[in-house]
Amino acid sequence: MQSCWHDGDEDAMAAPPISSCTATENANILGSRRTFGDITTNRLWTFRVLMHQEMAPNERLAVVGNCEALGNWQHSGAALLSKDNQEENESNLWTGEVYVPRHCHTEYRYLVCAVDPSSAEQPLLVRRWETQLQPRIIKELDEQPAKEHSDIFGSFRGQEKVDRGWLTQETLVQLKFFYAPFTFKQRMKRRHVQVKVTPMNLSIPSADRCEAFAPVSPLEDSLSNDTHDTKENGGESATAFAFSEVVALSADDCEIRAQEQFGIGCGPSDLVIFHMTVADLENTAFLIDLYTYSSRVAKEDGVPNHLGYHYVLPNLFKRSEGHLELPITCAKGHRPLGMMRLGYLIVKPSSQSALMDMSVSYARYWNNKWTGLDVGHRGSGTSFKAKDAVIRENTITSLRYAADHGADMVEFDVQLSKDLVPVVYHDFMIYVSLKSKCSMQEHDFLALPMRELSLEQLKKLKVYHTAEGLSRETRSFHNDDLLEHQPFPQLADVLDALDVHVGFNIEIKWSQRLQDGKMEEEFEHVVDRNLYIDCILDVVLRKAGNRRIVLSCFDPDICTMLRYKQNRYPVMFLTLGRTTRYEQYLDPRGNSMELAVWHAVAMELLGIVAHTEDLLRDPSQVNLAKERGLVLFCWGDDNNSKDTIKLLKGLGLHAIIYDKMDVLTTKEVKQSVFHLQAKDSQKELLKLQALEMGHVWHTSPDGAEEQQA
Repeated sequence: MQSCWHDGDEDAMAAPPISSCTATENANILGSRRTFGDITTNRLWTFRVLMHQEMAPNERLAVVGNCEALGNWQHSGAALLSKDNQEENESNLWTGEVYVPRHCHTEYRYLVCAVDPSSAEQPLLVRRWETQLQPRIIKELDEQPAKEHSDIFGSFRGQEKVDRGWLTQETLVQLKFFYAPFTFKQRMKRRHVQVKVTPMNLSIPSADRCEAFAPVSPLEDSLSNDTHDTKENGGESATAFAFSEVVALSADDCEIRAQEQFGIGCGPSDLVIFHMTVADLENTAFLIDLYTYSSRVAKEDGVPNHLGYHYVLPNLFKRSEGHLELPITCAKGHRPLGMMRLGYLIVKPSSQSALMDMSVSYARYWNNKWTGLDVGHRGSGTSFKAKDAVIRENTITSLRYAADHGADMVEFDVQLSKDLVPVVYHDFMIYVSLKSKCSMQEHDFLALPMRELSLEQLKKLKVYHTAEGLSRETRSFHNDDLLEHQPFPQLADVLDALDVHVGFNIEIKWSQRLQDGKMEEEFEHVVDRNLYIDCILDVVLRKAGNRRIVLSCFDPDICTMLRYKQNRYPVMFLTLGRTTRYEQYLDPRGNSMELAVWHAVAMELLGIVAHTEDLLRDPSQVNLAKERGLVLFCWGDDNNSKDTIKLLKGLGLHAIIYDKMDVLTTKEVKQSVFHLQAKDSQKELLKLQALEMGHVWHTSPDGAEEQQA
């Protein structure tokens, strides 16, 4: 990651871009350009870009950049381009003319956006965008390239880099069909079932708006016309403005793609996620169509029978996540046919979307030099397992101590207090002392969920760790009464307290359901997922600045939310894998390396934080992640050994999370790799400045660089 953001040039005046306007509108725009297009201030620039990727009917190309005419890096101000249909051989060429500043560089990126024709504001939704670390640039003295020259979407300086967009105003709805969740009559049990999901519009458009609605996919693509209105009855407007896609978590098919005509197979071993981007959730229903192939006709030889269907209305989504048990209605007889069970996830835009721009993204950026990084577990280590620990875990002191002893990053846990303040703490449960005694009896402690206490209560009450409550043995640590040694530091304070060159691996704590049906903590969540994540991201986006930050969680849906709620920081999926030490989760995605990798690829996460126990059992699993281009961290008690750390670094892991950084690190220079890189960058900058001023650099006999006038 870079040490600073790219600041856009906001000084230039510019007229609005030419897009697909009427002749009168274009004339008015050109007239305004004559006013703004003073040759001493601005220049008219023609953007030409070839698009080799498939685009949906409601998608368009646009350009965004660091000047006013290009939105000052805000997606809402991007200039729409128009498809050039005049040249038969260039049918995939998009063009647009925009006034850009003449006397400074103009940085820009291309994006694929969607425009909702049913909305009066017609907001732009970012579908895909170029995410090379360095943007494209029009230099101050550049001349307009020849007409034959065109940019290529996603390709720049030899790099192919395009990522999915994040949520700005739209909503992401995921429906999860895991392990053939259908119950039919006896004669239907062995049928292969295909599933297709179509977002349907529930609102009633006015007469002058009916023509504006366009279906996401033609109605002819589906055999289930008996479940749709006909065109004469407004069938085209029945389909909502949405993008309905799907992914199957398997080795051959783990990237989100458009749905096929008759859906996707949902068999006993399949994990299928329908990924739907919806402009207006409150007025959108989801039509689930089921198809089946006759046992006498192979799939490749014919079309399936329309088996049944069900409409999922938006009022069924009571929370941000949950499970639904729905009846299946027979497509022919319209009678009950069976039942299906599915999970759902609703992801809404972050409340801090205004803090995100398109100047740069680190969501899937990792420098090739960052390998074998040392990450301090809860700072300087777990303090309630080791008897010799002198610093309390997850405190500012613990984090700073690890950084002072060479940690490249520090890992710590974040969850919310009752008053929704992000605090650093690991366990879901805490113990509170009921009265002050020299010796504690069995009933002197009260166990509470941490989230049941406000920040003020956590600070003022005598709170004990779970290990202390269970063993009835309290622990005391060095300088325990000092503020920076206290538990429950606020995330905002931690971001302020540590050197900016120390990386953060922020684990989001979220209790999951275990395979036996119980929750990790005794109580169900009371705070909605979207609100929970928004409270944490609000602090990170406001306070993180230039710090290298990786967000992680054991819950795969939380990882999905972190990925689509912001466009700046990378997300990694924490996994158990195959383990004998911990009870596995009910959700299968974190219980094996294969499924974890497929989920990370599907949701475009940076990578995996694997359990070292699983990696040591089968070290070849490292290649499962690396072959997919994923970054791989590891965690676990096995890491607390110099030999294991050396082995893991030899396997090519990008980072190892372990305790006792002061004892186990083999670093000679006790500084983070990011700090060293920043000093190298500063040294190079000083060299350039010296050359410009006529100074000469040379190397002294002891290897130190010196400056000579």
